[in-house]
Amino acid sequence: MSPRSRTRRLSAGLAVAALAFAAAGTTTAANAMPVSPNAPAAFAAEPGILMNYVVNTKPVPIHVDRAEKAIEAAGGTVVQSYDDLGVVIAQSTSATFRTDVKAGKNGKSVQSVGATRTAAVKEGPVGAPKTASTKGLQAGEAEPVLDPRENEQWDMVQIKADQAHKVTDGSRKVLVGINDSGVDDLHPDLAPNFSAADSVNCASNGVPDTTAGAWRPTTSSHGTHVAGTVAAARNGVGIVGVAPGVRIASVKVVNDDGYIFPEYSICGFVWAAEHKMDVTNHSYFIDPWEFWCNDNGDQGAVQEAVRRAVAFATKKGVLSVAAAGNSNYDLANKTTDSASPNDSTTVTRTINNDCLDMPTELPGVITVASTTKAGPRSGFSNFGLNKIDVAAPGSSILSTLPNNRYGLSSGTSMASPHVAGVAALIKSSRPWLKPAEIEQALRGEADDQACPAVVDARCTGTTANNAFFGEGLVDALDAIKRW
Repeated sequence: MSPRSRTRRLSAGLAVAALAFAAAGTTTAANAMPVSPNAPAAFAAEPGILMNYVVNTKPVPIHVDRAEKAIEAAGGTVVQSYDDLGVVIAQSTSATFRTDVKAGKNGKSVQSVGATRTAAVKEGPVGAPKTASTKGLQAGEAEPVLDPRENEQWDMVQIKADQAHKVTDGSRKVLVGINDSGVDDLHPDLAPNFSAADSVNCASNGVPDTTAGAWRPTTSSHGTHVAGTVAAARNGVGIVGVAPGVRIASVKVVNDDGYIFPEYSICGFVWAAEHKMDVTNHSYFIDPWEFWCNDNGDQGAVQEAVRRAVAFATKKGVLSVAAAGNSNYDLANKTTDSASPNDSTTVTRTINNDCLDMPTELPGVITVASTTKAGPRSGFSNFGLNKIDVAAPGSSILSTLPNNRYGLSSGTSMASPHVAGVAALIKSSRPWLKPAEIEQALRGEADDQACPAVVDARCTGTTANNAFFGEGLVDALDAIKRW
């Protein structure tokens, strides 16, 4: 059953909140201080402050219906419902919403409730006018004919994509979702491979917006750069992507302030699944927590909701590829987090390995570290034994930018789309492969990378599988020839 999007009439409280929001702008909710991941971390909003929540229940329609009724009984509004996930996105201005939604007969169907952010919902109530803001995102068989700037693409040579192109550029039947800040589909290197029918904007309360052009970037070039690495066309213009023959779609999950809140990401995963995408690229972490802890409060509920969305997409045949992150952090040995929450007051808190960088650490997601042109790990790249799956080029990568431009960018955000492109080539060559089998090909055919010659105690493991490179540098040629 497909996810349902239900429009509810705003309650009187939310209608008043809409007017207050328009007048007050970006009021910040009053938050409790972050605590240890072993204890609930509930961030209580003042009365009248609009917050978004995930409400988890059993993935059965009758329980989802009951959860919706419980939300309404608690004075909330249903924003989006996902029967197959057992997840409902809700809005409320009540400071006691978490407790109230579990009260009564229908509340018994609610498994967990969690706020998706620590500050007020800046986009306002569902249906409220949207306001723009200013901050951008941080972070064939014959010999192929070279596009004008292809000789500058050292990254394609490093992963042997140039050799793979002598075998295949990829199939038009394969669709890759660019879950990011939007894609400039008018760029001459992207337009030939762009699917507008499969594109969407999820960055307004997690409600799919299919208005023409809503998927385009507004304040960030990030998604357009990622898209070019995956599938810039072989058309005699600019550069060539890893899989220049496949189709791409823009799944916009980043708002104009550069944030990717859980409801946006969940919407993106479900959209990709329902639109039969083969691969999706996720060059982001979900805000406002760099690490979402498996507690009994907000973070645990959100972690579970996003996990369900990823599992649903995987079951539907979507392989999810994600950036490892740019904090030079050991994902296998977590101790502290000093960068969260990033939507209100950032504090240092104690964490452990039950706290996950999402979506990259979720089951079924390919985690990609970054390498440099010379071969070593990029200094910014996160790492961790049995956390990194494979590595790919991510330092000073040439790709497409909005308004017909090209430019260099660095980050694990740039490494991940190389792997998404190779996955698309594998799917093109062997269309019957399932996500787990494509993952096996990516990992199994990656080129082993040894730890640095100068001893670095952080690079634990072996040449075949270590903390810096996982199972090695992704190899496009071997991946398509042997699978």
